[in-house]
Amino acid sequence: MNSRRPTTPSLADLHDWLLEHHADTVDADRLPAIRTELEQLGGRGVPGDVVELGCYRGAMALWMRTVLDASGQSWRSIHVYDSFQGLPERGEKDPDLFAAGFLRADPEQLLALHDGWDRTPPKIHPGWFADTLPDQLPAEIAFAYLDGDYYDSILTSLTACVPRMAPGGTLIVDDYADLQANPKAWDGLPGVKAACEDYFRALSPLEVVEGAGDLAFGRYTAPAAGAGR
Repeated sequence: MNSRRPTTPSLADLHDWLLEHHADTVDADRLPAIRTELEQLGGRGVPGDVVELGCYRGAMALWMRTVLDASGQSWRSIHVYDSFQGLPERGEKDPDLFAAGFLRADPEQLLALHDGWDRTPPKIHPGWFADTLPDQLPAEIAFAYLDGDYYDSILTSLTACVPRMAPGGTLIVDDYADLQANPKAWDGLPGVKAACEDYFRALSPLEVVEGAGDLAFGRYTAPAAGAGR
């Protein structure tokens, strides 16, 4: 842990520290966007746990834990899912940007990060999404953060998570770039949007979340009980 971490860190301290030390996975748009989503869950009384699909070294998981604790939602569990073997081989709908194995991490890195900030670590589910999600997701999900990068990973994630979303719960798909709605969005991983379109088939219910920079976020809100998808 960096020695400059404050003795009694605040949410603002963590925000600044993450931007300095984990800028490869979080940025000045992602952090406040996720904070807003989580804080609103509490205000709306949405039941369920929080899941992150593609957690890498745990920077976003730590941020979510800290936001939940600061907003009176310490009771919510966080579950994280990652192969911890890096990215898989890309599919035909994915760009040739990264080699297989890129973004490899270790669960111990995630645990050490949480320990260094005195935060309860998430429940860790190592393995490929196709092997873990079908029977290791919580029964009810209040918030899901999908950061799988590739077509197959996002399609598998949506298939597993959407039916488990609590009424009024929200799901964020990272790297969802709808350039018509937000021309600033980074469109480096087009397989993500393609997977969303193939999963929902009809007009996509995802709303674009914009930031000051090139944020590419799509938000799905689960319908109220009794309503259709």
